[in-house]
Formats: sequence, C-alpha cells, structure tokens
Amino acid sequence: MGRFLSNVTNRIDAKGRVSVPSAFRSVLAQRDIQELYCLQDFAFPAISIGGPDLLDRYERQIASMDAFLPEANAMSLLVHGGGVFMKLDGEGRLMVTDFIRDFTAITTEVTFVGRADHFQLWQPEAFHEAQTAARTGRSFSAVRPV
Repeated sequence: MGRFLSNVTNRIDAKGRVSVPSAFRSVLAQRDIQELYCLQDFAFPAISIGGPDLLDRYERQIASMDAFLPEANAMSLLVHGGGVFMKLDGEGRLMVTDFIRDFTAITTEVTFVGRADHFQLWQPEAFHEAQTAARTGRSFSAVRPV
C-alpha cells in the first residue's frame, strides 16, 4: 500500500490554490480517497490531511474514552472543532483557505510533508525548523500567528 513520503514545496497561485504533489495524488488515488479530512495538528503549526479513515481513527479513540473525562472532551474539541472536509479540484489543486492560513502562517508557498498514512501542510520555514529540531533532539516551539 502506498505511503505519503518525503516533502515538496509548491507555490500558491493567484487564486489561492496549490498543486498537491503528484506522488501524494497517486497515494490518494490508490486509496480511492475523494474527500479529504483536514485537521489542525495537535503539536505542530501544520494541517494534517487524510481520508475519512483519519477522522474515523480519531473518533474511535474518543469513543474508547469515558465521555465525561476532560480528555475526551478536549480531544473532540480538537478533532471536530479543528477539522474540515475539503476536495481537490479537477487539476489536483487544494484551495489554501483561511482555515489553513490562520493556523499555519502559510502565505505564498506550502510544504507538503508525508506522514505515512496522511500528509501535512506546513509553512516552509516552520517545517525546516521542526525538522532540524527533530534531527538534533531539541524540542520544536513554533510561534503560531495571533
């Protein structure tokens, strides 16, 4: 089964769209993913993107928790309140919406980052900082836009 691997930086066009890398589109096609679940990452200033199975995985985790625990409530807030469904256009482009821009500080370019069963959208410099921190064993502390 195909995995989302590597990273690619693409420019956002004048209409606010960005081309999803062909390798990532191939994985989406292999998995027959038509609708994308997009979620604000829990730890990084990135948007995680996968198919409906990504949402299903988080919902199974929430369902396994006691609904009255603060952790279950917090998880639902992040998964449901911080998630949206999107689709690629006919040319394989994704609209870079305010939902994405406000959370990631993406402006003119997007770095697509493979994460095995899903991929992420990053502001390029933030991705490079996080990757450097991971290589050196330091913690990554991005400043999110206000």
